[in-house]
Amino acid sequence: MIPYGRQWIDEEDIAAVVAALRSDWLTTGPKVAEFEEAFARAVGAREAVAVNSGTAALHAAVHAAGIGPGDEVIVPALTFAATANCVVFQGAIPVFADVDPERLLLRPEEVEARRTARTRAVIAVDYAGHPADYDALRELCRRHRLSLIADGCHALGGIYKGRPVGALADLTAFSFHPVKHITTGEGGMVATDDPELARRMRVFRNHGITSDHRERERRGSWFYEMVELGWNYRITDLQCALGLSQLKKLTRFLERRREIAARYDRFFKTLEGIRPLAVSGDVAHAYHLYVVRLETSLGGRDRDRLFSALRAEGIGVNVHYLPVHLHPFYRRRFHTGEGMCPIAEEAARRILSLPIHPGMSEDEVDAVCEAVGRLGAAG
Repeated sequence: MIPYGRQWIDEEDIAAVVAALRSDWLTTGPKVAEFEEAFARAVGAREAVAVNSGTAALHAAVHAAGIGPGDEVIVPALTFAATANCVVFQGAIPVFADVDPERLLLRPEEVEARRTARTRAVIAVDYAGHPADYDALRELCRRHRLSLIADGCHALGGIYKGRPVGALADLTAFSFHPVKHITTGEGGMVATDDPELARRMRVFRNHGITSDHRERERRGSWFYEMVELGWNYRITDLQCALGLSQLKKLTRFLERRREIAARYDRFFKTLEGIRPLAVSGDVAHAYHLYVVRLETSLGGRDRDRLFSALRAEGIGVNVHYLPVHLHPFYRRRFHTGEGMCPIAEEAARRILSLPIHPGMSEDEVDAVCEAVGRLGAAG
């Protein structure tokens, strides 16, 4: 099976983790701050706060933005469930907005239409690795005094009008799951230019306690206080050692993803009935996913048939995603359902994610194209 995504681990990565294992610190040690500083530089932010998953990063960002019970946060319908779940964790209400039909990104006009007096923030998702429309979203949020949070978990290395993802919103969450651009096994990061937001997230990731063990060790003190209800979202030095090693290879990983995407782009210009999502001319796409859409009248039935046929031939296609408001939890809890976000719902019946990751060989890319061409044409 050619997977849709996969980590790339080399001997340098393994050596970095082994060195951390042999050090005095396995967690809350010096590698955490080192990784945070290197990552902040890489994404053009003043601060970065490391946590143990992309979901934790989203939750920490929403907490830092001051979201609480009764608040509303506007999120796109077509995303992974964690984008909305982090709002629910805070006792707030996710308000689902539709996406644009060409790129499947949050539509600023939808945000304006769904905003109420209780809206406190907007979470934009850089779907598949394509940055959202940050100029329009920032202006809207500035005008209405809303926090702008970026779910950049697909978009590490993406560029919007010359600026990197990580320097475009008040807070930007990233994921280091194995299928992402770099991995720490599991892990996440939040980038921000606001030192106070960074401080709040560092307390939040450590049970709401104002200092961690290494800080107390440095001061020669045992004393600590819990000042708010926090979570154990700490990340280990082992993970951060791996993250530092992986970060050095980010440029190479991105180049390979873009090479594969360009190969797919050329192929789909020759194929009827299936086309990739559009890419704006003012962005550099990060290509966490390469998403195509079936244009046939049967929509979902054709997509599911092609999905099964490709999987049977060892092509590890996937679907990203079932719109969040159609999941059973959200239907029960918030009385959501079909018809709320028709563009996202229709897209979800037709989209397919093709394999794309740095470890793919040219033969594997060719195999994907050949199978999609043959089985797609067969209908």
